[in-house]
Amino acid sequence: MTRRVGLLLFDEVEVLDACGPFEVFSVANRVAARAGAEPPFEVLLVGARPEVAEDDGSPAVRARGGLRLGADVRVGDAPTCDVVLVPGGVVDAVAADPAVLAWLRRSRPAAEVVASVCTGAFVLAAAGLLDHRPVTTHWEDLDDLRAAHPALHVVGDVRYLDHGDLATSAGISAGLDLALHLVARLEGTELAAATARQMDYAWHDA
Repeated sequence: MTRRVGLLLFDEVEVLDACGPFEVFSVANRVAARAGAEPPFEVLLVGARPEVAEDDGSPAVRARGGLRLGADVRVGDAPTCDVVLVPGGVVDAVAADPAVLAWLRRSRPAAEVVASVCTGAFVLAAAGLLDHRPVTTHWEDLDDLRAAHPALHVVGDVRYLDHGDLATSAGISAGLDLALHLVARLEGTELAAATARQMDYAWHDA
């Protein structure tokens, strides 16, 4: 079974928040292929900007620091996914984007897991997808998340929290740990460990 991973891209997305998990799922596919298996993941890059910005008509965003990232599909046209991943960055605009929030709400019932990296938790909260279970975000934004959404149980000093259908991670590099954990959970610890080794990344599943 190949799972579709919907990875949200938006202006001022944190580069490693988005590209770190992308790399994990991409490398997991390569490692699986070496073993003669079908690719376990299809990563779909979902662009929050409606404007056409690429020569082929696909949308693009400007990540933090100016890096230009192309998307596969506009958020309004995005399908539901097995895994939905919302990275962080400067999220004020994307957390108020009706098309993004509608896609997340539409995706939630069919998804095995909806996850956030870093301040992506603010976007999930804006969509009403977080509940009484503990959540986390970048250490610098814990108090802001509590203030903006006082009903949430916000915790720090964790790399990530996984409740099965909902997962959140701490900041930036913690997205690597969460993505590797999801590989382990969905496809097995052996593939996750081999992926981490291929990436030369010291990973220990929590």
